[in-house]
Amino acid sequence: MGTRVQGLLGYSTLLLLAWALSENRWRIPLRIVLSGIVLQWALALVFIKTPHAAEVFLMLNQGVEALEKATTTGTSFVFGYLGGGPLPFAETSPGGAFIFAFRALPIILVISALASLLFHWGVLQLIVNGFAFVLRRVMGIGGALGLGAAVHIFVGNIEAPLLVRPWLGRMQRGELFALMTCGMAGIAGTVMVLYASILGPVIPGALGHILIAAVISTPAALAVSALMVPFHGPAGEKEHYTIGAPALSSIDALAKGTADGIIFFANITATLIVAIACVSLVNMALGLLPLVGGEAITLQYLFAWAFRPVMWLIGLSGAEAEAASRLMATKTVLNEFIAYVDLSKLAPEVLSEKARLIVTYALCGFANFGSAGIMIGGLTAMCPDRKQDIVDLGLRSVLSGTIATCMSGAVVGVL
Repeated sequence: MGTRVQGLLGYSTLLLLAWALSENRWRIPLRIVLSGIVLQWALALVFIKTPHAAEVFLMLNQGVEALEKATTTGTSFVFGYLGGGPLPFAETSPGGAFIFAFRALPIILVISALASLLFHWGVLQLIVNGFAFVLRRVMGIGGALGLGAAVHIFVGNIEAPLLVRPWLGRMQRGELFALMTCGMAGIAGTVMVLYASILGPVIPGALGHILIAAVISTPAALAVSALMVPFHGPAGEKEHYTIGAPALSSIDALAKGTADGIIFFANITATLIVAIACVSLVNMALGLLPLVGGEAITLQYLFAWAFRPVMWLIGLSGAEAEAASRLMATKTVLNEFIAYVDLSKLAPEVLSEKARLIVTYALCGFANFGSAGIMIGGLTAMCPDRKQDIVDLGLRSVLSGTIATCMSGAVVGVL
């Protein structure tokens, strides 16, 4: 019972932290915040306490896997083994043949083309208006934000905004931040199986837990973002929106979407290189400082100290919080893939079974500096008129996304 109270205290503290960091503490949209909290707990109860409930989302995720396989067919034809084709040599290091630029980023081109086609056909408008009809009544948010948030459960933090690109320019600052936070609080369906295979030996039912984490972190992300950057009332989705000059035909829509995707691809690649290089430079500079307890000072070291009380608050013991804080630091500075690999290698006595589950949920998000670079580069290319807002909110969304996933860790610890 003590750890449950601890988890509830941590959950409340995280919400309080989000409110303390708010741009306007006295204009909080309580309906969005409260409905997001209630929805997170309700979904967690359904998925955790009801056997096979997550299988519905696993079936939906198969659609994302089909899209990834189709993209890999194209990249392997163009780039050969660099793009996912058969390797002409033995892979000596697991995952060493996965080249990010040729395997992860090309799906942006495909989704950009498909989104342009669906917009030309009027399908996206119908979907957005459908989400608007439901979500205005349930949470008080608009259809474009609702669709972007829902799709974030299955795709990455650039692919989801691509689907609602025609509406990005009209979103309120808070709505844009909410969309960015959802991207940071989830992971793409294309990597869920990969992470599950890494965690399978130490987390029973790892794939189900990773999927549940992505689902329940989405309403938490909406609640946290509404606290940090408040917004009131959705933008009007029923107005007429276009993406530049209207497409003349379906083929023209695919061509325009592909051409736009090339710009997004280039911006994301360049920004990601610079973001990771800057993190490396900071670590080099910190490495000039004297060792502390025989350990070099790095960003990971500093972030681990910041995460230690957070990990204790969401339900871990003191010794467990120290190990978990290092994993969270690795995830924030580098990425969640490396953090999950490190988690899988921990000795059984370092974290209890419950602690491993809590940490799995807390790590399940794209909130890291590299993802911030991807998001800033991609969104500014999609919507250059909102560049100032996007840049201002980029690093802030890393914090909000981390708060949301830590809330999910607290929830699973309590339940």
